[in-house]
Amino acid sequence: MSAPILTVQGLEVDFTGSGRPVPVIRGVDFEVHPNEILCIVGESGSGKSVTALAATGLLPDTARVRGQVRLGQTEVIGAPAEVLRRMRGDEVGFIFQDPTTTLNPVLPVGRQITEGQVAHGRLRQADAPRRAAELLAEVDIADPEGRVRQYPHQFSGGMRQRAVIAMAMAGKPRLIIADEPTTALDVTVQAQVLDLLRRRQAETGAAIILITHDLGVVAEVADRVAVMYAGRIVETGPVDELFANPRHPYTTALLESLPRLDTSGARLDPIPGQPPVPGAFPEGCAFHPRCRLAKGQPRCATEDPALRALGGGQAAACHFAERNAAPKPPAELRAPIGESGGSDAPLLEIDDLKVHFPLRSRILRLTRGHVRAVDGVSLTVRAGETVSLVGESGCGKTTTGRAVMGLIPVSGGDIRFEGRSVVGLRRQAMRAVRRNMQYIFQDPFSSLNPVLPVEDIVAEPLRIHGLFEQFGGARYIAELFDMVGLSAQMFGRYPREFSGGQKQRIGIARALALKPRLVILDEPVAALDVSIQAQILNLLQDLQRDLGLGYLFIAHNLSVVRQISDRVAVMYLGRIVEESARDALYETPTHPYTQSLLSAVPVPEPRGRETRQRIVLTGEIPNPAAPPPGCTFHPRCFRASDLCRGEIPAFRAYPGLPTRSACHHAGPLAESEAVAGRKEATR
Repeated sequence: MSAPILTVQGLEVDFTGSGRPVPVIRGVDFEVHPNEILCIVGESGSGKSVTALAATGLLPDTARVRGQVRLGQTEVIGAPAEVLRRMRGDEVGFIFQDPTTTLNPVLPVGRQITEGQVAHGRLRQADAPRRAAELLAEVDIADPEGRVRQYPHQFSGGMRQRAVIAMAMAGKPRLIIADEPTTALDVTVQAQVLDLLRRRQAETGAAIILITHDLGVVAEVADRVAVMYAGRIVETGPVDELFANPRHPYTTALLESLPRLDTSGARLDPIPGQPPVPGAFPEGCAFHPRCRLAKGQPRCATEDPALRALGGGQAAACHFAERNAAPKPPAELRAPIGESGGSDAPLLEIDDLKVHFPLRSRILRLTRGHVRAVDGVSLTVRAGETVSLVGESGCGKTTTGRAVMGLIPVSGGDIRFEGRSVVGLRRQAMRAVRRNMQYIFQDPFSSLNPVLPVEDIVAEPLRIHGLFEQFGGARYIAELFDMVGLSAQMFGRYPREFSGGQKQRIGIARALALKPRLVILDEPVAALDVSIQAQILNLLQDLQRDLGLGYLFIAHNLSVVRQISDRVAVMYLGRIVEESARDALYETPTHPYTQSLLSAVPVPEPRGRETRQRIVLTGEIPNPAAPPPGCTFHPRCFRASDLCRGEIPAFRAYPGLPTRSACHHAGPLAESEAVAGRKEATR
């Protein structure tokens, strides 16, 4: 093996801003070599990002860093600022999680891509626009010469992330650090970004450190994996061995709590409890309060195990690594929770719903067109049933949910709740309807009032409707907290004092306060770690079973959707293009868009990834203000014909399946089509 590009030995990081040192990294050792992808995984707060920032000298002055970090020929810890600046310009490319905050909103994208190379004297200012266009072309952005003069807000999320990758690759660095580069992206854009990273690495021979909590992504791209918990690496090894035979109970628990495309409706097996916070790590093994092997083992509570080699390139920090069993197969792991299916009478009926936003001229404010955010959606949800809306960002999922709640005006069609139309209701009448319809938002922190204690946040809907005393006052709020797995002892705390998963539970308690019959869940687990995500999904399924709730579940994570749904509707550019019972849609999708979405989902099984067929969609979703003629999906479709380009397909039943599909050429995916789609996508 060639010499490592990055060597980290005995890395320790404390933060001293609070007055006393808070240990965050507690002795980390690893190497990364040329042409290698090392994935660092673990729950939020485990120290992944701090490790990467320490390795590149980017931590603030409040951090006290000890140990040895060698990047190329530079000893990072203790190096002067100018040496670090030169090292980062020559050796490292950093891809941050949120491209919106990475890019300067007031500078053209092309200038930002090349400004580092110009600043380091590796590129003349006169040559910068041409070089920026070349780099944008290398990351598959159309019209690169025109795009270099545009600003970040004129790029889609996927294009911004590709621009950041172009920026990181501009100087052909030897090391690329990608910190959660696909977390907020749709599955199709995620597939494009991962494919791009692999291709660019192969072309340059760089080493990549990929930080993520998505084990499917790890299985798709990693050569080696390092699993972090409470500021330490607790297991490391080749990706095939680590997935097939994990040696640390934490790794096993992460794999067992993961929603998968090959299981549905069964109960997940989440890790109990919450990860510890820096400054309050347990004595002994930090994982022992949540570990299934530590019960009755006093050694785990008193002695912190060292990371030791176990053969096959694996190492684990566990006293009982030899006893840890491999994850059970999904079929054995997950006990069925029972089919809900829903009642016969519809609870919610959406009939040909349209939501069009006017485009107005700047000067005379005249309407010059409309954005067709939702353009003819029909859907029903029954009590006790979960219907999921899936699709890429911008397809109209959230707009549909907000229209149902009366949060945005409806342009056409009808919405009926329990047989009564709610379109155009006056404010007081709509408030009465909302007693039975509640909304759970994607970001629990921004949806919780930061200046109110959580008891008042959950009680607020009751006070608005004058029902606080009627429903039982503080005793009822305590019952709601218990129902969602929280304690009444938390009443006086504020949202900032809770973890992400706990904040989402508070949001669920607030939504249940009025005893609704329908709950709209807008990406409720998108920002959560896999273990906390499993806890919330189990909670939602338990509540539905106990209370008979109907769910309209909005998501882009297709593994999560399979876990919780009874029926699934796939949206594209404001319309539903396929709807079916959950298992029928996942096992026999008939629309090319659905087939492309499912094909792009990372599979948490690294063996066989090289031969796995993929249909990676290229291009962006068309502008909903100027949709393509005919079938709106035809510019990206591997089955498109002249008929598709000129005629809108009818939404009709597909023979032999409980499926309706809007496609002139609907049908199961043939293997030859998967190959053709993959070639077309990567051409």
